[in-house]
Amino acid sequence: MFVDRVRISCHAGHGGDGACSFRREAHVPRGGPDGGDGGDGGSVIIRAEHNLGSLANLAGHHFWKAEPGTAGGGTLCTGKSGEDMIILVPPGTLVKDIEHGNVIKDLAEDGDQIVIAQGGKGGNGNRRFVSSTNRTPREFEHGKPGEVREVFLELKVIADVGIIGKPNAGKSTLLSRMSRATPEIAPYPFTTKFPNLGVVRVGYDHQFVMADIPGLIEGAHAGIGLGHEFLKHVQRTKLFVHLIEPDPDDQTNPIDDYHKIREELRLYDATLVDRPEIVCISKSELPDSEAAAELLEESLGRPVM
Repeated sequence: MFVDRVRISCHAGHGGDGACSFRREAHVPRGGPDGGDGGDGGSVIIRAEHNLGSLANLAGHHFWKAEPGTAGGGTLCTGKSGEDMIILVPPGTLVKDIEHGNVIKDLAEDGDQIVIAQGGKGGNGNRRFVSSTNRTPREFEHGKPGEVREVFLELKVIADVGIIGKPNAGKSTLLSRMSRATPEIAPYPFTTKFPNLGVVRVGYDHQFVMADIPGLIEGAHAGIGLGHEFLKHVQRTKLFVHLIEPDPDDQTNPIDDYHKIREELRLYDATLVDRPEIVCISKSELPDSEAAAELLEESLGRPVM
């Protein structure tokens, strides 16, 4: 299951209370204060982990809570700090503020992290309140509450190469042939409803990540055909492989199809049209494929594979 958006509620642990205690030893009838401090509450941390490809591990798990700190004890014993709650997400995850929608942190690289809810500080024990005028204080502090924060997580797939094109252009087939990815493949449009990732190995010591981006249609930049959901995943790709059908089922012109997809990219994010691009004619077994490649090459003024 591919999940690219979730809302989570993060609750840091509260700090432990400080202790009010006095030393009790034989032959020391008036022992001084020895109340220890409370332990700090655990924090909630969101961290990017390269082994994850979507936010599916968070689906159905809305509430995340770190451990509280324990109370301090006598004989200057400090309470144990609570364990942090670490939430793992894929690289490319945006952490957004629920109320305003602004990006708090872009977890772009493996290991990037953010403390989204800080644990509460442990309270001071009564030993902290000794003064020249009060040698036996009974004061102590309660632990501070941990932060509570709701955030929105949104994944933008990170890939070296993004395969783009109209629905049913052969993107999933290309990915399955170049990597071990097993996307659903069928002879009808919109078979792919979410990005599929595959690792393409080159020799023994080189590899790159390729993403099959779901089919784009005219009006995708305005959200038509889930366009926004698909286009956001091309923003982090370094290079496009643009697949063009030589004889589209909808009887459109391959050259027009190419320019329409390019226009959708431009309208969504003008910087996308500056990315390196390899144009390929798919379904080369069809009789019109060679002629379509020549026409497209002539129109674009550059090689078409």
